[in-house]
Amino acid sequence: MGHSIKIAHEAPKSIFNKVQKFTDYDYALVHLFEEDREYFKFFEDAIANGREVILDNSIFELEEAFDASKFTHWINKLKPTWYIVPDSLENFQNTMENMEEWNEEYAHKVTGKKIGVVQGKSYSELAACYYYMINTAKVDMVAISFDYSYYEQKVPHPNKYVSWMLGRVQMLGRMLKDKIINTDIPHHLLGCGLPQEFAFYKNAGYDWIYSIDTSNPVVHGLKGIEYKDEGLWDKESQKLFTMINSEVSKDQLDQVIYNIQKFRYFANGDQI
Repeated sequence: MGHSIKIAHEAPKSIFNKVQKFTDYDYALVHLFEEDREYFKFFEDAIANGREVILDNSIFELEEAFDASKFTHWINKLKPTWYIVPDSLENFQNTMENMEEWNEEYAHKVTGKKIGVVQGKSYSELAACYYYMINTAKVDMVAISFDYSYYEQKVPHPNKYVSWMLGRVQMLGRMLKDKIINTDIPHHLLGCGLPQEFAFYKNAGYDWIYSIDTSNPVVHGLKGIEYKDEGLWDKESQKLFTMINSEVSKDQLDQVIYNIQKFRYFANGDQI
């Protein structure tokens, strides 16, 4: 058995505290801070209670990165453990330029540890962006996404979620083999296509994977979809932030908690 990966699951506010009991840290979406004081307070309280928090720039939700100067405001207000520097989906050049601008203009204005996201459309672009993040930008942690289009090219499958799952497994394995991965610094896996993906990282060769965030077990639990012993083979495409104000029934909560425990079994071998 290898190391344990830290896991966070975004959840509706009505069950935030209940879900938090089954997770290792908390994952915040900055764009919700603007409109929802109550949501912000959950993370303020988490930090006050000594919880680790990653503040995300909400690119997955907004499809464009949050404004950098507004982002610095929220980093300074919350003081998260980690923050994800605004990136650009699948665009390695823009992502590296954003990081360069961040380091010149904003990094000295905030506290917290810096996460750089790898972006690109091909293995060579993704590898170049990774190399830049580690060696030039000197990030504290590197993040790798679950849904690059590269995965569908590299591992074609009629079910794109299988492509995403096996595509990331294949790319991380290749980067490790090519000695691109710097195993001395922590890595974060952004999101998930299928929950059983994380069983591939259980062995000791992957102890550089520090953390995962995904709302997958929560979204499926809210929709009454139970994780099977082998995981799932389909994915509800609804983004959790659209369900942030949902009221949750006891049956839904039971299903969410069951899925979370099952997810922990896939990722870390935790017994249910």
